Amino acid sequence: MARRYEPPRQSGIGQFIDSIFIVALVYAAMFLPLIFGLTGGGTVTNVPETVTWESLGQNPTMAAQWEKLGYTPESAAEIISTRFDYTIDPVWFIITALVIGGYFVFVVRYSDKEYREVISERFE
Repeated sequence: MARRYEPPRQSGIGQFIDSIFIVALVYAAMFLPLIFGLTGGGTVTNVPETVTWESLGQNPTMAAQWEKLGYTPESAAEIISTRFDYTIDPVWFIITALVIGGYFVFVVRYSDKEYREVISERFE
């Protein structure tokens, strides 16, 4: 008669520690880029020399809405002409791709190893 596979048991405290560890990893993954200043290139401001609603790319309806908010072309110029800088640093892009790819390979290989162990225990 074949042995029935029983997965290893984990205590409640073990599950609690595992969940705290995962939360800490997620927290670190979210905030380490902020701490190390790796969160994008910031913004770029290109204010035209002559500041008018037209030079800022605003049509009469848009200009009227800005004026309702109390802005003049001069006071709204910096707000309108500030854009996010979407330049991508190729070195960091490649490093990120390698880390994600390496993690994927690790997970696939480790899962394969675990799968083979379970099969060999179940069908000895």
